[in-house]
This record gives sequence, structure tokens and C-alpha cells, in this order.
Amino acid sequence: MTDIVVRVIDCHIVYLGENEPKFLMLKRSQQKIYPGIWQCVTGKIKPREKPIETAIRELTEETGLSPVNTWTVDQVNNFYESKADRMNLIPIFGVEVDSLIVKLSDEHCDYKWCGLDEAISLFTWTQQKNGLLAFHEMLTSQAEKLSLLKNN
Repeated sequence: MTDIVVRVIDCHIVYLGENEPKFLMLKRSQQKIYPGIWQCVTGKIKPREKPIETAIRELTEETGLSPVNTWTVDQVNNFYESKADRMNLIPIFGVEVDSLIVKLSDEHCDYKWCGLDEAISLFTWTQQKNGLLAFHEMLTSQAEKLSLLKNN
């Protein structure tokens, strides 16, 4: 029987210091799984770690940035891994930072701060595009939802 697991997170990073939100896109290093694709902060959940804790840890490890605000995005990504015969459910978070200065880990080789349309065009995975769209909508037109889903 197919397992259903929650073992990784997606985390969209936003800088709100300008007229419109800027989202951080990270390009995977060639030596890593999924080489060369653009993505948000992602990561594996450690034993006894809550998904929001994973998002904050991965943010720091992958970018050197610290969160100002964190939110749970009200949708869950999913994908089926045929080799492991498992369905992955992926919690999505949004994190506001107050700096544009990124210190990349070896997991990534490049980064860009982008407006919504450019960020969406860079993503490979449809579910990550949808997660960013949902987070952008929360930031720009759903103040009540943003307040309700704030983690700190």
C-alpha cells in the first residue's frame, strides 16, 4: 500500500521593502538533485522537528537570512514518488525578511529577487507556482487571512 508522508517543506521568501513584493528564487547547484532548477527554500523535516521549524532552519542554512514574519500558506503541495511508492504532502510557508543580502549554501549556485511574474516563470514545479501565487494573494489582498495564519 502506498505510504502518505510529510517529510519536506516549501518556503517562499519575500522582501516587502519596495513598492511590490520581491520573492527570492534559488538556483540548484549542478552537483545536487534537480541540478540547475530554480526553486524556493525547501528542505527535509528532521525527527521531532515541526515543519515551521524546518522552514526557519532551512531559510538560515540556505540563505543566511532571518525571518521577520512567518505564515502558513493555506494549501499543501503534493507529489507521488514512484520509486518509493509514497505520496508526499508538503506544508507551505511564507517568510518575510528585511535584507536582500543572501549568503548561499553549497546547495545553490545563484539567486534572484523577482517580482511575481518572473518568479512564477522560473519555477519548474506547478505546485510551487501555485504555492507562491497563494502566498502573494495573502500578502496583497487578504489581510485577514494573513493575520490568521501568522506564526509569530
